Amino acid sequence: MTLMRPSCEPSTTATLLNVPISPVKTLSFETLPDAHKSASTIVSPTDSFFAASTIISPTDSLYVEFQYGDPRNPINYSWLQKWCITLVVCAFNGITSPATPSFAMGYGSMIQDLNCTRFQATVAYCLYSLGFGIVPLFTSALSEEVGRRPIYLVSAFLGAMCNVLAALSNNIQTVMVARVLGGAFASTGAILVGGTIADIWEPQERGLPMAVFSMVSMVTTGLGSIISAWLELDPHLQWRWIQRIQAIVQGTYFLLSLLIMEETRSQIILRRIAKKLCKETGDDRYQVRGEEAQPKLSAMIKISCTRPIMFVLTEPIVTSICIWVFFMSGVLYVQIGSVSGVFKHLYHFNVGQSGLVFITVIVGSILGLCANFYQDMLYRKYVPQRGPEARLYIACLVALLLPTSIFIYAWTADPRIFWMWPVVGLSMFMFCSFVSYQVVFIYLADCYGPMASSALAGQGLARNLGSFGFPLFSHIMFKKLTYKWANTIFGGVAVILIPVPFVLFLYGPSLRKRSTMCSQLMQVEEKPAIESRDGSP
Repeated sequence: MTLMRPSCEPSTTATLLNVPISPVKTLSFETLPDAHKSASTIVSPTDSFFAASTIISPTDSLYVEFQYGDPRNPINYSWLQKWCITLVVCAFNGITSPATPSFAMGYGSMIQDLNCTRFQATVAYCLYSLGFGIVPLFTSALSEEVGRRPIYLVSAFLGAMCNVLAALSNNIQTVMVARVLGGAFASTGAILVGGTIADIWEPQERGLPMAVFSMVSMVTTGLGSIISAWLELDPHLQWRWIQRIQAIVQGTYFLLSLLIMEETRSQIILRRIAKKLCKETGDDRYQVRGEEAQPKLSAMIKISCTRPIMFVLTEPIVTSICIWVFFMSGVLYVQIGSVSGVFKHLYHFNVGQSGLVFITVIVGSILGLCANFYQDMLYRKYVPQRGPEARLYIACLVALLLPTSIFIYAWTADPRIFWMWPVVGLSMFMFCSFVSYQVVFIYLADCYGPMASSALAGQGLARNLGSFGFPLFSHIMFKKLTYKWANTIFGGVAVILIPVPFVLFLYGPSLRKRSTMCSQLMQVEEKPAIESRDGSP
């Protein structure tokens, strides 16, 4: 319940609570029901208690809100509790990220076992990204209604069932169904990780948690590929056990999450407090501010489906980033799928040895994490002058390194050249992928504030469409043009895209001023500053 010091001026109290100025009924702490006292009292460092004031608005509603410093507010959780929650939700992304590269490691045995073509196996490989990219447009609004915890739990359980379905499949069509559903359930939980981090960390604190989020995703991708490669090498295990082990890991995560995962969406926590007060006091006027005007779930789903696409088509910043990440993610999935072929055919590695090449993902992630610390230092130093564009220093470096890494991988993948050189190129590429993944999330969040979820959903759709589309034609490119010249084409496109982060870095402020969404947000942010300079209340 909103708590404040007693005031003898009703109009001032009403102004502070942002309700129309009108006669206000104030209930003293002593006259409140016991249940109300227990739910509302907060001990102040200077006072024995705050007096609880219940404001009766013209609609006769009693609004339940967090007081400053309320320990029930997720943003006020302890440092240890915040990191426990962060690691738990990042683990969700960690157990779903290996699904695609691990699947690719099992191509050989699956094609033989199910008597399917390589193209059919590639379609199954890509369908995971399709489910991952499209389904969140319909399901992201569910957290507004049910909270984050139930979605994590349901996604983990159903994701495990999809892996079981794939492991028991007797034809490639069933595997395809399991893959697209698995991607859908993985995405429904994974898209909430950024929101969960925003629930519990202040904006200036989110750099490291987001870096950990990205690193967990990339490192588990590498580890999952290495383990899957050696499973594929064992004739008694192979592709079915790759799926079974993923099902076991997801099922274990589901059971642990039932015990340790907490709800972090403040609106849901306040709603529970309001319901508890209604039940214990017999007064059904308790509610969360803003819920009376909240649209229906069907309307929110419609918005979540259409607004990200609108952002992609009408917001220059989002459009530019979507083009960049569409290409980068597509090439990432192509490179992951090509590792086995390159090192098997050119260097005569077996499947297990080819899997060890995915150590490059771990190396690139560690280098990316170190780069993130440096980027955070630059951000704190230059944000007063450059604003959100202070996030893009490292992105400009990535724009230059990306084509370099692709060219190294393309031109050194040759039996006459030591195999370590293409590994170096892959490590550089994984570094670029890690850093870009991190930068895009934080930069869009800074630019679009409360509307960031739509901007992020738009880039997520572009990213996953790239992951879905590129592998479908890359195998033909490699067959017709060889690995060298096919990757050279990808490197040439990367050269064309070098200006993207530089343009955003130099002209981002002017682009945001011309943007309808960003300009409105900038006006809202500037208004309090103007009022404080003018001495306005």
